[in-house]
Amino acid sequence: MCTRNTPSLAISRQALRDAMTHSGRWRADTVFHAELALCELISNAWSHGETPAPVVWFSILDRTLRVTVSDESDALPQLRTASDLVESGRGLQLVEGLTDRWGVDPQKRGKTTWYELDSDA
Repeated sequence: MCTRNTPSLAISRQALRDAMTHSGRWRADTVFHAELALCELISNAWSHGETPAPVVWFSILDRTLRVTVSDESDALPQLRTASDLVESGRGLQLVEGLTDRWGVDPQKRGKTTWYELDSDA
């Protein structure tokens, strides 16, 4: 199963939730984690990726969900440790904590940031 979506958070989250629920391989809390990680990647594409309409794509192959968000910026995201006093800068820590794997692939134009979740079943 593969799906490509608009950059709408609500539409993208619902499509992801529907696909994961329909597959029957993930618990409700894991679906929620996948949604949070997706929202973070879309938000990063909007705020740091110079892209008002990032491309969201996800697939479920065998027992692995793969979610990608592509934007037009060549700047690669950096996992960093934010101080307790700042209000932002923890997004990739969140993605790392909620998913099994994540990474970024530079493209000819921009980049694709992705994460994967292995099936609960």
